[in-house]
This record gives sequence, C-alpha cells and structure tokens, in this order.
Amino acid sequence: MRILSWFYLALIFGFIFLPVVVLVLFSFQDSRLPIPPFDGPTLKWYVNVIGDRDLMAALANSLIVSLISAAVALTLGFLAAQGLSRIHLPGSVAMRGLMIAPMTVSYLIIALGLLNVFNSIGIRPSLWTTGIGHVVINLPLCFAIIFAAMGDHQKNAERAARDLGASDMHVMFLVTAPMLMPALLAAYFLSVTFSWDEFIIAYLLTRFDVTLPVEIWSMLRSGLSPATNAIGSLVFLVSVALLFLLEFTVFRKQKT
Repeated sequence: MRILSWFYLALIFGFIFLPVVVLVLFSFQDSRLPIPPFDGPTLKWYVNVIGDRDLMAALANSLIVSLISAAVALTLGFLAAQGLSRIHLPGSVAMRGLMIAPMTVSYLIIALGLLNVFNSIGIRPSLWTTGIGHVVINLPLCFAIIFAAMGDHQKNAERAARDLGASDMHVMFLVTAPMLMPALLAAYFLSVTFSWDEFIIAYLLTRFDVTLPVEIWSMLRSGLSPATNAIGSLVFLVSVALLFLLEFTVFRKQKT
C-alpha cells in the first residue's frame, strides 16, 4: 500500500511538473525548434531574450500592470469585505453575490464589455484600460478570500480597540488588517499571478504598449522557438524564487 501511495504521488507531481520540465529543458535547445532530440545546452536564447527591447518592455508592462492592479483590487476588496461583514444592510446577501458574480463570467465577455464602455466614452486602449480590466476580474477574488477569513475574533479585537478610543480608520488599518495579513497576502499575490498571466483582456484593451502574454502570442504566430521557452523559464524561475522568499520570510513569521 505504501508503494502504491508513493507511486500515485509521483504520478501527480509528474503530471503537474512535466510540462514545466520540458519547457525549461528545451529553452537550452541549440537548434531553432524546441522539439526532440535535445541539442545543447546553450544560453544563446536567454541572451537574445534579455537583449530584446520589445520583450523587456512587455515584461516591464506586465510587472507594472499586475502590481498596481492587484494593489487596487486588494484595497477595494478589503474595504468591501470589511463593510459587508461588519454592517448589516438590507440586501447584503445580494450585494455579496454581486461582488462575486464576475468570477463566473468569461474573461472574453468582460473584455468585450469593457471595450464597448471605453469606446463609448472616448478612452483608447492602453495599459491603463488593461489595468482597470484586471481590477474587475481580481476584485471578486480578493473580496471572497478576505471575507472568508473574517471571524468573530476580529470583531472582538475591533470592539476592544474602539472601547480604548481608537477611531474606525485606526481600527481598520491597525487592528483588522494585521490580523488578516495572511489572507491579504494570499489575495494580493493570487491577483498578481492572474494579472501576470492574463491574455484576453490584455489583448483587447491594449494597442501599442502590450503585456508579456500578448508579446509572446505575437511571437508564436511565426512558429515555435526556444526563445519563447526561455521567456517562460525566466518567468517560472522568478515566480518560484518569489514563492520561496515569501515562505521563508512573511509566512514563516506569521506561523511563529
């Protein structure tokens, strides 16, 4: 039974990580196609990627959009969760449903709707419109994570802080937010990840300054290349490094 358990575990991890291993392996391919047999290793594709101004600009655009839009979505989601969990209004259940409803809508529908809205008010596609679109799709996620993390122990701490003379603003940012820090960090970095990888909204709501997924798509139109594998490998390695950094700093501190 133990052998079967380990075999099942190996199959699960193989199924999850095999595409990533293949991606990283063929980013070192010396030929022009990332297909077997493996010919290498070489670092020339990484050198080409780092020296490509369009790719580096798209990488910077993705970083800016993901960090800023995730911060806006987190702030709005936190305020909405705080209000709907602490103040009981008529129709609050329906309000919570409306907040989460965009999670069930296709990104294509959201992107087309935002494109029509921006066109009707004379706003041209840009990184700003893409950021707004990413706030729209990440706000329900942040709200759901933060709202689910709120419990009675936060209410008791908030009540005690108010009894000691703290204002509502101080209670929110000096009591509630620190107690919800794990949920806030989870919501923020999930939003960054979803914004970083998102393609449909970024494709429809950008024009000249594109994000990294749109730039990679334009490269794939001319065929497969180890350069695209090199880009994916760099993004994967940065994500893993960030995950380990958070695990050994912020999350370990929260556990202790």
